[in-house]
Amino acid sequence: MKALLRLADIPRSTYYYVVKALGALDKDSELKDMIQTIYDEQERRYGYRRIRDELINRGHRVNLKKVHRLMKLLGLKFLARMKKYRSYKGTIGKIAPNLLERNFHAERPNEKWVTDITEFKLFGEKLYLSPVIDLYNGEIITYTIGSRPVYSLVYTMLNQAFHRLTDEDKLLIHSDQG
Repeated sequence: MKALLRLADIPRSTYYYVVKALGALDKDSELKDMIQTIYDEQERRYGYRRIRDELINRGHRVNLKKVHRLMKLLGLKFLARMKKYRSYKGTIGKIAPNLLERNFHAERPNEKWVTDITEFKLFGEKLYLSPVIDLYNGEIITYTIGSRPVYSLVYTMLNQAFHRLTDEDKLLIHSDQG
């Protein structure tokens, strides 16, 4: 054994410490199981503070930092509820006139396009879809998807859409100004 430790350049005390640690029982295994159970019951919506509160409600006194450390060790992260996206900001900026006036019928392609930004959730994350739809046949001209509703999302989408136009097209683009 001495020769192996010397060859590996490991102190004898370190070797015995590691051997003892590997053979030791996990004193927090019951607490880890309870944390995992609460986490699963609440569908990943509880963070370490609320899980600690729930443990106290169930009669287990445990330190907040310990719950936080064990959750980190188990790889448990809660899904934060994001504030709902609201595009309405009052009467900020110019309000364009409503030229479409709910006449959603087009006589020819590339006459009337409509666009909007739509928010949806996919795998616990919010995504924003910005399509352009031709009212002549309901065709999606182009679209962009992003993780935030920012100007570049619409700018990219419009640049892609304008490549489809010819010089003869007289286009009306309608949005909800959001």
